[in-house]
Amino acid sequence: MNTSLMAKNAYASSAAPVRTASAQEYDAFAKITAMLKSAGSFAERVTALHKNRQLWGILADDVSGDANALPDELRAQILSLARFTDQHTNKVLKDKGPVDILIEINTSIMRGLRQQGTAR
Repeated sequence: MNTSLMAKNAYASSAAPVRTASAQEYDAFAKITAMLKSAGSFAERVTALHKNRQLWGILADDVSGDANALPDELRAQILSLARFTDQHTNKVLKDKGPVDILIEINTSIMRGLRQQGTAR
C-alpha cells in the first residue's frame, strides 16, 4: 500500500453511525436480559446475575453523580430499582426468588429507552 492511499484511509470518514448513550444502554440491557433468559446452568445464571448487578451498579453510580442531567424524580426511581435489583439478586442466588422479576424490570427499562426513540 502506498503512502498516499494509507493517508487517505487514515483520514477517511467512518461509515459507522454515531451511537447515543441511550442506545448503548438499550444494547447493554438487551444483552444481559438475554443472558438472564437463556441461563441454563447454575454457572450461567450466576454470570448473568453478576453482569446484571454490575449494570445496575453503573446506572446507580451515574444517576448519583452531580453531572447527571436526568430529573431528580427519575434519578430516585432508578436508584430505587438498582437497590431492589441488588436485593432481589441475592434472593435469586439463594433460590428464594424468581429471576423473572429482574427480566421484567430490564424489559421495562428497554421499552422506556425505545419509546424515547433513542434505541435503534
